[in-house]
Amino acid sequence: MPIHEQALEWAKRPLAFMESSRRCYGDIFTLRVRPGRPWVFLADPRDVGKVLTIAPHLVRAGAGEANPLLGPLLGPRSVMLLDEPDHMTHRKFMLPAFHGERMQGYGQIMVEVASREIAAWPIGEPFALWPRMQAITNDVVMRAVFGSTSSEQIGRIRTSLSRLTDWLNDPSRLTLLSTFGSRWLTRDTGFHQVIQPVEAALLEEVRRRRSAAPRPEDDGILSLLERAYDDHGSPMTDQELRDELITLLSDGPTATSLAWVFDRLVRHPDSYRRLREEVLAGKHESYVDAVVKETLRLCPAVPIVMRELVEPIELGGFQLPAGTIVAPAIYLVHHREDIYPRPFSFEPERFLEQPGASPAINNYTWLPFGSGVRRCVAAQFAQVEMKRVIQTVVREVDLTAASSTSEEPARSSVSFAPGAGAVVIATPRTNGRTNHAASPILRSGSCTQGSASER
Repeated sequence: MPIHEQALEWAKRPLAFMESSRRCYGDIFTLRVRPGRPWVFLADPRDVGKVLTIAPHLVRAGAGEANPLLGPLLGPRSVMLLDEPDHMTHRKFMLPAFHGERMQGYGQIMVEVASREIAAWPIGEPFALWPRMQAITNDVVMRAVFGSTSSEQIGRIRTSLSRLTDWLNDPSRLTLLSTFGSRWLTRDTGFHQVIQPVEAALLEEVRRRRSAAPRPEDDGILSLLERAYDDHGSPMTDQELRDELITLLSDGPTATSLAWVFDRLVRHPDSYRRLREEVLAGKHESYVDAVVKETLRLCPAVPIVMRELVEPIELGGFQLPAGTIVAPAIYLVHHREDIYPRPFSFEPERFLEQPGASPAINNYTWLPFGSGVRRCVAAQFAQVEMKRVIQTVVREVDLTAASSTSEEPARSSVSFAPGAGAVVIATPRTNGRTNHAASPILRSGSCTQGSASER
């Protein structure tokens, strides 16, 4: 297929394009989406695991061709895009922020924010859930990063971040970004107009804190990061602060995953009923954990990752030369029928069949947060946030589908969200019961079309 046709398919229907390519060519195939080096996709868990756990010095994950979309947004000093040895140094600075007692505090914040936002949801009329989930996750991460969020300056950061997100999620811009990559984005004056206010507001808040006496209410992840850098002997540069803060505050994937959770639940009443019974009983959270895992399997926030090979490697029976861009396709691994029977069906029970963690999770077949030394540093934070928000929603309202038509996925800046934003109708809960008129409910498959029998 000519490059321009591949680029168009990738821009319009990337998930379906990957699926059809695997059906035609198997678990390792090449796409030429734009001029330059092609991308070699991997769908065999053994090959995916080999790339994700390879010695860090043998691959690059930096902001060049291996990550053409994230580079201009997150910046070259983001922990997500740094190569070794800088990546591991920055990772060690960030890890304490997402473990231990801090996670308990984050859980309380998540419930408080979710409860406040839910109270403002419209009742008895259709509304898109995805933007509401964005409001929750944005406020949660702002409070986690900055501690107090009541100042006028933090308000400016929140406003400028919202404008940046809206700009990036415009469908026409996402098509251009997918087709032409980072070169288009870095040259676009509109992008600079929305990213510069974010950078300026963040650095202004950092300088304010550095010049003022420490306050207990400001003890968020930012303060922890600065202390870690100071203990290391080299304070954070403005570039490092800018990149790490934008990385932390770009929490769109969690909101997307939460929208998919309820988009699936409202169309699977038996699963929704079981979840509701568990949450209202308040004794354990095994089923909500299974719902989170199944949603992240069906609709991984980041469907592929990319690495540039520093040395030759054998994958799928082919010898790939140094410089090759390999793309472990998490989405394709998650939809393998030999690992997940009925792979396009929403079945949280599959993660309850074995005590403890599903065996699949230990064999590079459940990878929503990656694996190895580059596994998402905030993976635990994201999963706790999803569970706390889901539990809060279930306690306070009941949701039903606003339409009998299952939503198709639409690309957002870094993930794939329900195309119409997961449109639902909310009804308040009263004494553990919910009164609502009948709403259309339709069993459907995953965040992609699936087969006719599974839709």
